[in-house]
Amino acid sequence: MGGTSDISGFYKLTTQERLKRVQEFAGLSDQEVQVLASTGALKAEDANRMVENVIGAMPVPLGVAVNFLINGKDYLIPMATEEPSVIAAASNAARIARQTGGFTATSTDPIMRGQIQIVNVPDPHGARISLLKAKEAILSEANACDPVLVSLGGGARELEAKVLSTSAGPMLIAELLVDCRDVMGANAVNTMAEAVAPSLERLTGGKVYLRIISNLADRRLARARVTMSKEAIGGEDVVNGIIMAYAFAAADPYRCATHNKGVMNGVTAVILATGNDTRAVEAGAHAYAARAGKYQPLTIWEKNKEGNLVGSIEVPMAVGTVGGLTKNHPVARTSLKILGVKTSREFGEVLAVVGLAQNFAALRALAAEGIQRGHMSLHARNIAAQAGAVGDLIDTVAARMVAEKTVRVDRAKQILDELTAGNAARTKL
Repeated sequence: MGGTSDISGFYKLTTQERLKRVQEFAGLSDQEVQVLASTGALKAEDANRMVENVIGAMPVPLGVAVNFLINGKDYLIPMATEEPSVIAAASNAARIARQTGGFTATSTDPIMRGQIQIVNVPDPHGARISLLKAKEAILSEANACDPVLVSLGGGARELEAKVLSTSAGPMLIAELLVDCRDVMGANAVNTMAEAVAPSLERLTGGKVYLRIISNLADRRLARARVTMSKEAIGGEDVVNGIIMAYAFAAADPYRCATHNKGVMNGVTAVILATGNDTRAVEAGAHAYAARAGKYQPLTIWEKNKEGNLVGSIEVPMAVGTVGGLTKNHPVARTSLKILGVKTSREFGEVLAVVGLAQNFAALRALAAEGIQRGHMSLHARNIAAQAGAVGDLIDTVAARMVAEKTVRVDRAKQILDELTAGNAARTKL
């Protein structure tokens, strides 16, 4: 078990050969390899326990990004995505980053925020003071709900309160700040918020409505940084092009939305592969990008004194390594084992790195050659298959379309008809 994630030509291996390399790296059992080889097959009875009204399952391709070196440790990154070039782009970015020592990453404590909405309060500002005076009792009541979390070093750490002016009148909002340790935290935080609600009503004289976690996890942040050699990425002009692309995103929300989508291409793929909550992380990231009142890039790109490209990212990461689908879904369990993270903080750091790598790859493609070139080959294969090509004809049709720079279903059908007619004529001879 272990070894390097720097695997040259990984994409050239067969699926079976890739599985063997991953098995050796992560120490997977033969049974775990079989789970992956069966394309993530999910038993009907398991699916029926996960969601309502089950009729089947929707498999998504699961790949592995290679070459990642983070804080001196090698990682293989499982990624579930339907979008061509995402995994290849992340792997290539990680390969370039290795030349300058890889990525560094840090994180804050895994603090999540639970909000309790109190309305019809006679004296909202006075009631706020009353809540803060009773802080220790409220925190104790919250922590009594989850002695296991407390025993692991987590639990409700702080109480905050604020008065909001809303279209429905003033509202007093009490907020529990909960250290969730290695769980995402929704169940734990929601349970605590519900448990303290009656006490808050008594203390304030108001009525509680909402008691729920916030997905803007601005106290649970992951940060990453990388330096890319200007020679390795194509020279000074490419460095300048990436910085100009970042400046465009920082100035324009229309460009910024696509910039941040590029970040989340990588992050969401890993979240999905590990059975975490893609919607929670996406919502938190985009809300964090707008926290200053203007939608901003999640990454920053600049140039150091040597002229090399330096990138950084700061993003909320409400993820868990235990609980939920991370244990119940066989592919999620196996993906986490491949990833090899020990804590939710380490997991968040890896995700921040993947987001930074993915963003770099997209900006480099835009600055150096246009985004379509990187997408073209895999996209062309999908179009060829959509047009009816099978087997080796998929690659032949795709190669023709890429060479012509015309990747469309109608053209794929024309090429396929030509090839089929030609093969039929040769058969008659």
